[in-house]
Amino acid sequence: MRSNAMLKTIFTLILAVGTGVCAPAQAHFQLVYTPEVLPEKSGDLPLKLVFWHPFENGPVMDMGAPEAFFALHRGARIDLMDSLTPTRFAGAQNSAAAYDAVLPVRRAGDYVLALQPAPYFEQSEDKYIQQFAKSYVNRAGLPTDWEAELGMAAEIIPLSKPYNVIAGSSFTGRVMADGKPVAGAEIEVEYIAALPDMETSKAGAPSVGPMPGGAVVIRSDDNGLFTYAVPRAGHWGFAALDIGPDKTHGGKDLSQDAVIWIRAFGLE
Repeated sequence: MRSNAMLKTIFTLILAVGTGVCAPAQAHFQLVYTPEVLPEKSGDLPLKLVFWHPFENGPVMDMGAPEAFFALHRGARIDLMDSLTPTRFAGAQNSAAAYDAVLPVRRAGDYVLALQPAPYFEQSEDKYIQQFAKSYVNRAGLPTDWEAELGMAAEIIPLSKPYNVIAGSSFTGRVMADGKPVAGAEIEVEYIAALPDMETSKAGAPSVGPMPGGAVVIRSDDNGLFTYAVPRAGHWGFAALDIGPDKTHGGKDLSQDAVIWIRAFGLE
């Protein structure tokens, strides 16, 4: 016969699994993705906008119609809203509403991609999430705009050039909200372990497994600065959580997050 202590332990484990206590937290990340961050030729560059858990190749969330989507190039804003096409994206667990888009790459220089998505209702947390996301494309190695502040409600400004970080070096950014640095911001770190296939709109095979212990988290300092040692090549994301000025939406709590994507390369 099982002892009362053993039965209590089994019951506790069952309860923990049922309520999700044993499951490591997964990080929501808004992607503005292209495999070609350094295109060799001018032309129309395909993009994918996906709300996903890319490190774990976990659940994909339905995106609503974006509120704004543009690129900054040589100080001029290029509106990309007309290039959006609704699609679906499939991860390992499910598929969900996403968007394809096109970036016209015509001249040398930086293209800073900026997305303001519609707030997403996360039922398990009973709140909305809105992630202002940035990523970077460069043509012909001419730096023009990568340091620019775009004036988004929540934003991470790179202090390291974000599209050719050396794997094994570090990346530094400044967390901003309403134009002011944010001290002590909680920043989740993400890696795209399963690269999206641009043709099939599906996640590929993962190159690494998920991190033990859940999301990797760092903090900004008193000046809103953070530095992260980038351990390997690939696409890395940073999300500063709940820093935006708006705190409610649709009668629920709202977390306005700032997301930035960088590309690291190994030395050959």
